[in-house]
Amino acid sequence: MPEINKAAAIPDSKLARAITDYIRDTETDLLFSHSSRVYHFGALAGIRRELKFDRELLYAGAMFHDLGLMPGHGSTHERFEVDGAHAARDFLRGHGISEADAYTVWTAIALHTTPGVPQHMHPVVALVTAGVEMDVLGLTYKDYSDEEREAVVQAFPRTPHFKEDIIQAFYDGIKHKSDTTFGNVKADVIADKEPHFHRGNFCSVIRGSHWHG
Repeated sequence: MPEINKAAAIPDSKLARAITDYIRDTETDLLFSHSSRVYHFGALAGIRRELKFDRELLYAGAMFHDLGLMPGHGSTHERFEVDGAHAARDFLRGHGISEADAYTVWTAIALHTTPGVPQHMHPVVALVTAGVEMDVLGLTYKDYSDEEREAVVQAFPRTPHFKEDIIQAFYDGIKHKSDTTFGNVKADVIADKEPHFHRGNFCSVIRGSHWHG
């Protein structure tokens, strides 16, 4: 049985254990396992890229990144990414983490569905997105060895129909606030589940503004 690279292991710390307990008690098994894989794939990407990163902060970002999808943790008007970012920042503040580090995690979560930007930012921001892009989209699937993938999936299994399950989880978490998907990838989720959905259009917003000309 392949083992996860020890350099990418979940930190053995009081904070990491508190994060694990909180997310396990709050999220579905689907999202808990997904978030755990996001951490490991993000950490492995960091090692491969020779980045210096704080494993505790990366773990916090990975584990909280989808919390905004859960009932009781999502607002009626903010993007789910922002809801999760707020929750993570509050949690970290409550555990004595500095404002700067808490804000780094906030940024990592808030931007994890914004393609093309995180990879140019702080390593924790870049690696949360790297983990998400691997586990959900498989964009960097071939960058990981068979042994690395197998070790992560054996530790935190994917459901037999994970692709459809995660799309459904996204939909269930945002369907009540479809307006928050304007300009971001989650509009595709609403459109997939609601064939008559009309997504916001950037050009229409410009043309419909109160400005003349």
